[in-house]
Amino acid sequence: MKNIIFLSPNFPENYWKFCKELKNNGLNVLGIGDCPYDNLLPELKDSLNEYYKVSSLENYDEVFRAVAFFAHKYGRIDWLESNNEYWLERDAHLRTDFNITSGFKTEDIPRIKYKSKMKEYYAMAGVPTARYHLVEKWEDAKAFIDQVGYPVVVKPDNGVGATSTYKLKNDDDLRKFLDDKWNNHDTHQYIMEEFVKAEVNSYDAIINSQGEPIFETGNVTPMSIMDIVNENDNSVFYILKDLPEETRQAGRATVKAFGVKSRFVHFEFFRLTDDMEGLGKKGDIIGLEVNMRPCGGFTPDMINFAHSTNVYKIWADMIAYDSTMVPTGPDYYCIFAGRRDGKNFRYSHDEFLSRYADRIKMHCPIPDALAEAMANYMYLANVSTEDELHRFIADSVETV
Repeated sequence: MKNIIFLSPNFPENYWKFCKELKNNGLNVLGIGDCPYDNLLPELKDSLNEYYKVSSLENYDEVFRAVAFFAHKYGRIDWLESNNEYWLERDAHLRTDFNITSGFKTEDIPRIKYKSKMKEYYAMAGVPTARYHLVEKWEDAKAFIDQVGYPVVVKPDNGVGATSTYKLKNDDDLRKFLDDKWNNHDTHQYIMEEFVKAEVNSYDAIINSQGEPIFETGNVTPMSIMDIVNENDNSVFYILKDLPEETRQAGRATVKAFGVKSRFVHFEFFRLTDDMEGLGKKGDIIGLEVNMRPCGGFTPDMINFAHSTNVYKIWADMIAYDSTMVPTGPDYYCIFAGRRDGKNFRYSHDEFLSRYADRIKMHCPIPDALAEAMANYMYLANVSTEDELHRFIADSVETV
């Protein structure tokens, strides 16, 4: 029996479904987290063979001792995973220390976590990327801007989501960014990129040990996550009914270039909305960043709704069997609409539910830890056509 450690299995709260399918496949599922056992969802308790509580997952020594305990009790640990961006480096460190060979190790982290390092692997995949510069001070930043022009985007070279991501439109914005960085003693290395006129398209896939996809889909984010965070706006994205072939090919090439094996991945691409000199024509695919984990929050459930399938089971099958027989289809668009508290929406919550009762698959408050990028209350819905897609989006977030 394979021993698999799942780190932080209680967050996001739907991740108990990964553990459930692992256990259903006959694996020994061992959880490590900082949530008291009595506070775990009953479904998660039922999905774990054993749970080890630490006072803080930030305390590496404590987590190390938890892994050592499981290794002593159950024997060799075959897998260790969190499927969570925040813990990717922790996962890799533990795999390295315990010689767990089923995932990325510490030496792999730079190319999968640092946005500047990702550029060379996108180039190996034949996927163009925006020009960039690692910011040090005014002179070098301004010299780069003189080449590419305003606006530019700055964000931590090693960061999660859209946190500390800014669009600089002029010299005053640049001066304020640098002053704030200095005054706040911000030691992060920031990457500056030319602004790309585009929407974000993703390639989401489960990859087997040979680097081949056993499941593929993608989503579209028509609204900028950076703007959602910085402007405290609503949030909308949707799982595509059909994955465009150019996104599929770019995704598969990126998998090969990064040497991805035995993982659920979420790769982000720009699809140009205008011709851009040096990058491509309207509609072309441009590399943005790789995420070596599933798209966060409730997105796995959205994928299931969109494709009438079970990606939790497909992922667990990849670990247990390196393949899957889980069917997919019929296919839909599955929309996420996140409403921000304090806005006056055209349709009240009850009116909106009544209007789309036959299409809404799930609705609930968004956990505080995810609310910055995803708003405060979400609705997930399936629709069959682009017209229905656009109407639902408008009705969900339109204000008066």
